[in-house]
Amino acid sequence: MSVVTGTYKPRVRCYDTYQLSLKFERCLDSEVVTFETLSDDYSKIVFLHNDRYIEFHSQSGFYYKTRIPKFGRDFSYHYPSCDLYFVGASSEVYRLNLEQGRYLNPLQTDAAENNVCDINSVHGLFATGTIEGRVECWDPRTRGRVGVLDCALSSVTADSEINSLPTISALKFNGALTMAVGTSTGQVLLYDLRSDKPLLVKDHQYGLPIKSVHFQDSLDLILSADSRIIKMWNKNSGKIFTSLEPEHDLNDVCLYPSSGMLLTASEAPKMGIYYIPVLGPAPRWCSFLDNLTEELEENPESTVYDDYKFVTKKDLENLGLTHLIGSPFLRAYMHGFFMDIRLYHKVKLMVNPFAYEEYRKDKIRQKIEETRAQRVQLKKLPKVNKELALKLIEEEEEKQKSTWKKKVKSLPNILTDDRFKVMFENPDFQVDEESEEFRLLNPLVSKISEKRKKKLRLLEQQELHGKEEEEEPEGKPSDAESSESSDDEKDWVAEVRKQRRLLQQEEKVKRQEQLREDQQTVLKPQFYEIKAGEEFRSFKDSATKQKLMNKTLEDRLKLEAKNGTLSVSDTTVGSKQLTFTLKKSEQQKKQQEAEKLHRQERKAVRRSAGHLRSRPRRGRPFH
Repeated sequence: MSVVTGTYKPRVRCYDTYQLSLKFERCLDSEVVTFETLSDDYSKIVFLHNDRYIEFHSQSGFYYKTRIPKFGRDFSYHYPSCDLYFVGASSEVYRLNLEQGRYLNPLQTDAAENNVCDINSVHGLFATGTIEGRVECWDPRTRGRVGVLDCALSSVTADSEINSLPTISALKFNGALTMAVGTSTGQVLLYDLRSDKPLLVKDHQYGLPIKSVHFQDSLDLILSADSRIIKMWNKNSGKIFTSLEPEHDLNDVCLYPSSGMLLTASEAPKMGIYYIPVLGPAPRWCSFLDNLTEELEENPESTVYDDYKFVTKKDLENLGLTHLIGSPFLRAYMHGFFMDIRLYHKVKLMVNPFAYEEYRKDKIRQKIEETRAQRVQLKKLPKVNKELALKLIEEEEEKQKSTWKKKVKSLPNILTDDRFKVMFENPDFQVDEESEEFRLLNPLVSKISEKRKKKLRLLEQQELHGKEEEEEPEGKPSDAESSESSDDEKDWVAEVRKQRRLLQQEEKVKRQEQLREDQQTVLKPQFYEIKAGEEFRSFKDSATKQKLMNKTLEDRLKLEAKNGTLSVSDTTVGSKQLTFTLKKSEQQKKQQEAEKLHRQERKAVRRSAGHLRSRPRRGRPFH
């Protein structure tokens, strides 16, 4: 069985570990500070809430709720007397007897507040950690204090840096005489109850409060955790055994008894579960973990393509191995092939026998450059946009030299920014200083840089004369600044106009040169092919047709009405009537002329035939 509490919304979940499933889930009224199971199963659970309520749950659900006078931070259960000891934002330790069902007289401590508490399971000694960095030990039988340990003073060592008073944030007993104490500054102190001096002080080096401390008896280890890391170290020597750094901040750590499983509660919806076989075997309800780890240790199988080299078709062409495509030496995969790494090395050595010498020279060159980096660095300009890079370097140096940078937020440098790296490497990004855009923008850029330099000089002069920056942060009165800005604006406008005039003159010169070249060139005759069945007349017809097509519809209609091919009239119902005749093509005209000529010839033939019939015959008369 595993019980977990969470927030938003406050709830408790109980998991059946043997079934690896959720058994039940209950929602609560407020967030849980800490809880404890008083039985071997989930039939008796006590919750301490952040609103001073103590809630008891039974197997069926909610059972009883009561309240303590002050906000609680931790509690412990004393099994021999059935007493619950609550510590919190008070100097008193409240006692609730579960057998009688009533509060008993509290224990009065010397501390202003108490953070944590624990009860030794061997002899029943009750210990509480205070915000003053002390641990007070009480005997529940006599309700008297038996000892005080000053852990705050003992936690300060020569290597530790302490900015505030260490308070006790974790407390844990182990056996009858051993006790581990965690402080809010990240130290863990290991005590023998017979001495007021710690046996060992372990610093987490993070400066975060210790959340929990656990003992691992089989390997003599102590598991201490803050919100960032879990450290496992030997309790006799303090040597680090291993450490775990989860992705999310930790709230609590639970070590499963007599096993190597570790469960963590963190600022995430899911719990963290870690299995370390060295610490112990897996629990009975997940014994399959041991089988998995044994198989992984016994069979360290390599991946399928560990002894193969991936090459593309271009690599094969460079190596001269394109004839191997389709053979067993190459395995097709995605956009390339896998080949044996030994074959690849042999072919590479044969193709380029001096590869090792080149590799050796590159390594030597890298070593020399590393040693040169420690020397005085000279300005190394990139190959592309050298002027822009030099300008950026000079501006950066001016900012570093002036004290004005103390009040201005530092901006990233473009030269060192990977997003703009291509601008100084690719020639396609070269700034064209002869372009119209650059020449019109250049006066503005130059004026802005000059204005920035003037401001820096004025600030330096102001510091030399001892003037106060709070009166005029810009180094001069606002009127003077406004007048200077207006003058700069006028100068910039004049400069832009000048550049525009120069551009216009250059454009005029180019047009004159183009016209002169056109006049000098000799025009060669051009020949055109006429389509079959068409007759060429002149270029004027095509020009006239082009002019007509460029006119509007209204103009074309007026022209057609003027020529007589179009007539517009009003009807009796108030609408318009449009009558037009289609233009005939050249072929239709020829056909009509041929038909007209044919008709004329036929008429002439008939006329001559009729004339012959009407004339009398000359010869013998008829009888």
